[in-house]
Amino acid sequence: MESTNGASQHFQHTIKERITISGVGIHTGKFVNMTLVPADPGHGVVFKRTDLPGGPTVKADCDYVVDTTRCTALEHNGARVSTVEHLMAALFGTQVDNVLVELDGPEIPILDGSAKPFVEALELVGLEKQNARKVYYSIENNISFVDDQKKVEMVAMPYNEFRVNALIDFNSPVLGTQHAALRHVGDFNTEIAPCRTFSFFHELEFLFENNLIKGGDINNAIVVVDRPVTPGQLEKLAKVFNRESISVNSGGYLNNLELRFPTEPARHKLLDVVGDLALVGFPFKAHIIANRPGHSSNVAFARKIKEHIKKNKFKAGIPSYDPNKTPVFDIHRIEKILPHRYPFLLIDKVIEMTSQHVIAVKNVTYNEAFFQGHFPGNCVVPGVLQVEALAQAGGILAIPKDNPEDHYETYFLKIDNCRFKQKVVPGDTMILKMELTAPIRRGICEMKGTIYVGNKVVTEADLVAQIVKSTK
Repeated sequence: MESTNGASQHFQHTIKERITISGVGIHTGKFVNMTLVPADPGHGVVFKRTDLPGGPTVKADCDYVVDTTRCTALEHNGARVSTVEHLMAALFGTQVDNVLVELDGPEIPILDGSAKPFVEALELVGLEKQNARKVYYSIENNISFVDDQKKVEMVAMPYNEFRVNALIDFNSPVLGTQHAALRHVGDFNTEIAPCRTFSFFHELEFLFENNLIKGGDINNAIVVVDRPVTPGQLEKLAKVFNRESISVNSGGYLNNLELRFPTEPARHKLLDVVGDLALVGFPFKAHIIANRPGHSSNVAFARKIKEHIKKNKFKAGIPSYDPNKTPVFDIHRIEKILPHRYPFLLIDKVIEMTSQHVIAVKNVTYNEAFFQGHFPGNCVVPGVLQVEALAQAGGILAIPKDNPEDHYETYFLKIDNCRFKQKVVPGDTMILKMELTAPIRRGICEMKGTIYVGNKVVTEADLVAQIVKSTK
């Protein structure tokens, strides 16, 4: 079984098989059966109300949020689904991109008030890697959200991963000021997912009177008691919860409850931030700092982030080239890998490489040999040589490098969907990006190649080549 935490970040994922989870909705009190169904690439997370005529659906998207009173609720096409945040956070933490969520009721089951039961169910069935790239979007500049009335401040800053810091301050002698952090997505399932929702004792009467926690129980929420309570209040609450008695422990929590973490309330608020921001609808990387977050603020913030991504979406995937950074491979190391030599060695250095992609650089000068005949007085880099440069970059990625004594050669088998969109001329810096579109088998490499000059795509092509060990 593929580990959910170890899932390849370069590809989309769904679940390997159906999962059914049943339980009570905390606000409606209704028993709901929820089934997660594998979905095709690009499907995203979609909720389907199977109990309604026609089985209407609503996509997990901040544009469809209609209520943030104590939870996050979506509605579209006549389908309304409440309390989606814990499940959305679990799907994010386990890196599930595509799933259909079928419900025979209006609310996601609350279970123990955390995302842990969802994570455990997802980890039990495992993930299915799909043959589709997962595109992460970047934050180009700081995005801020401020609500002076609620004393909320949130900011998303450019960062190369997804990271969250959350701070809560309810002016409570029990909770105090708490801070929680998610430094890596891989830490979510163990450090954040187990943290339960919480409420203050003095809020319960209001919540019950407004029919907001019909499914509430001391087993699915932390109840904080930070003000004096009377025996009559405890007796009344015991009747609501169908308990013989309810007590307050010395720590200020109902029924001798033990926290799973000293900062469990702050971590749960961070969990809500993750779940609500998953409604942006695009995978993105940023450092999120959230001061006194809540569902209303989280969703408003998600909408600002989504708007920013949509405006800058065309920039997604454009490699960033910093000539001051030390390259992964310089020209001398490249010569030890590729058989090409002047005037046919068409890459100058490699600036980034993973198991799935490579980014190389070719600085175009007036002194290139081919400019003597293509074309005198109107120098243009030949399209065929641009494609050759891509192939050489792909060779750097695909050629085995375990034994420096071994030498390999790369041969074209096929070129498809080749497009030349802009001229490349002296003075341009070509950024060559090659991405594997299928695993390498028997030396056969299938890749998608893109050449950028600045933030413009100048050339695209799908290449198939064969890596052959040299016998010379």
